[in-house]
Amino acid sequence: MFPWNSLFSLKNNSNQKDFMKSMQQSDVQSFIEKVFSQMIPENMQGMMQQNDTSSQKENTRTEHPLHAEVFETHLFVFVRIPIEDEAWLKKMKLYHTSNQSIVEGIPEETDRHVITLPALVKKKGASAQFKESTLEIRLQKSFNAQYSEIDVSDI
Repeated sequence: MFPWNSLFSLKNNSNQKDFMKSMQQSDVQSFIEKVFSQMIPENMQGMMQQNDTSSQKENTRTEHPLHAEVFETHLFVFVRIPIEDEAWLKKMKLYHTSNQSIVEGIPEETDRHVITLPALVKKKGASAQFKESTLEIRLQKSFNAQYSEIDVSDI
């Protein structure tokens, strides 16, 4: 059905190995786009391009203007935010949910930044500390993953 053999030669030679080792992410992306453009009919390629542009918009939205650094240890999740002006500390508001940290009021009063956390955190026990032009938010990890088994029955 598909001419895979003509696109992907399965010969095991050293040129292919060297080529694969030297490929960058952008090279792989362009190669995949080229393969899909050859395989997908003309009328469906427009849909692919629309999906591609919407994913690029999502990527630009997820870039974080606060340059926050998020990492976790065994017991805590840390969010470190560089603070350019100490006056920000008085006008900012910090919130968090079980999987997000929310910073409002910096650098402009109307700004709101949502930072996704790498692990679930507890509702209480969070603290924030400012030191050496960095605001460090410490959130205690939650190990109580509440989940229930769901029975699958025949209909």
